[in-house]
Formats: sequence, structure tokens, C-alpha cells
Amino acid sequence: MRISKESKVIVIYYLFIFAYWAILYFQGTKEQGVNHYYQVAEGFIPFLGGIVGIYKARRWGLFKSKLGAALCYISLGIFSWGIGQMLWSVYYNLMQHTEVPYPSLADVGFVLAIPFWSIGIYYLSKATGAHFSLKHLRGKIILFVIPILATLASYYLLYVVARGGSISLDGDRLKLFFDFAYPIGDLLILTLSLLIYGLSFSYLGGKYKISILSIILGFIVMYIADFSFSYTTTNLTYFNGHWVDILFPTAMTLMAVGVNNFDIEK
Repeated sequence: MRISKESKVIVIYYLFIFAYWAILYFQGTKEQGVNHYYQVAEGFIPFLGGIVGIYKARRWGLFKSKLGAALCYISLGIFSWGIGQMLWSVYYNLMQHTEVPYPSLADVGFVLAIPFWSIGIYYLSKATGAHFSLKHLRGKIILFVIPILATLASYYLLYVVARGGSISLDGDRLKLFFDFAYPIGDLLILTLSLLIYGLSFSYLGGKYKISILSIILGFIVMYIADFSFSYTTTNLTYFNGHWVDILFPTAMTLMAVGVNNFDIEK
């Protein structure tokens, strides 16, 4: 499969980010300037991936075609997440000297990505014809089994383990909201993604099956990342440069590469 030049740039930059994170994490560096600069560097992946993805969507007709709309909304979600990351790292970490700004204005960018991605997946299913998957037994099984398993896991770790089986409304209610809003929103996207998995690979002769798989894998990693972030901030083990912080750029890279590898020249 030919990889677009945009995707190559994103992957090369991701390898730099991975090396940066590995040095921080395995040296045990916490609450230092290099940790904050890592968060800034991480934010360039969604900025680059989102902007180039929107440009790629224009070549597919943008909102004039279902695939163009799908790529545009997914890219807008990536870009929106990047705005949240820059607010987190530049404004709060560097300017306000706030180590873990959660919840904060950064969550506006993060949470807005969820509806963008949901709409993008919807249009992707329409474009590839995978929206007919519920007529098949496999689609029905995915629709019911995956959400149940993910909900049980979220309930156990976020409620039973992290909060000792009780929720106090006297604490930070906004954090409580986001702790559950992110995994639930990701769960919706994950379910929609898995519903079109495999059923959209024949789109345009299967030329874009790797691109579609990359986007879906990105959403799976994002669910794990948001879930893990909510858990580690609840039990007070999170820090800038935590192992959770390599999951986010991994998810962004997978999504961005998937979007930007939809070359119309193919």
C-alpha cells in the first residue's frame, strides 16, 4: 500500500514523540519543564493531522460527498482535540503553572471532539455502505455485546476501584461529569466503529481498507486512553508524561494517518 506523504510526516513526528515520552517515563521524570514541553510537542500531531485532513476532505468534495464529509468531521475532531491539548500544555502548564488542569477550559476542546468524531463515523458508514450491518447477526452482536462489556469495565474501575464503590456529590462535580462523559462518548464512537469494521473494506475495491482500519484503531486507542486518564486522575497517580500520555498521540496518529491516506489519485 502506498502511504501518502502527509502520513509519512505524521508517522515520523510520532516516532520523535514516542522517543521523547520513553526518555521521560523510564527516567521517572515528573513535574518538570521537560514534561510540560512534551505535552506541547504532543499537541502538534492533532494540529497537523487535523489541518491536512480537512484539506484532504476538500479534494473529496468536502460536504458535497459522504466521504468528504466523513473525513472533514473526523479531522475537525482531531483538530478540536489539539486545541484542548494546547490549552492544557501552553496556557495551564507553562503560563499558569498548573500541573494537572482537569477539569478546565482545555476540556472544551477535548469534549467537542466527540460529536465531531461521531458524525464523521456516521458519514463514513454511509459512504462505505456499512450502515446496513445491523441486518447481519454479527452487527447485532457487536451492537449489544461491546457496549455492555465496556460499560461493565468502566463501572468497575471508575466506580468500584477508583471511588471505593461510592460517589460523593460534595466533591468536584465537573470532574465527575467528565470522568464518565469521556468514556461514554468514546464508547458510542467505538461501537459505531466496530459496527462498520470489516463491512466497509470492500469500499472502492478495498483500496482504502488500511485507512479505514487505521481510523477505527485510533478510536479504540482513544477509548482506552480516556478511560485510563479518568482512572489515574481519580486515584491521583497521573502526571504529565504518564504512560497514558503516549496513548493519546498514538490515537491521534492512527486517526490522522487513516484520514490523510485517502488519496483521491488512487
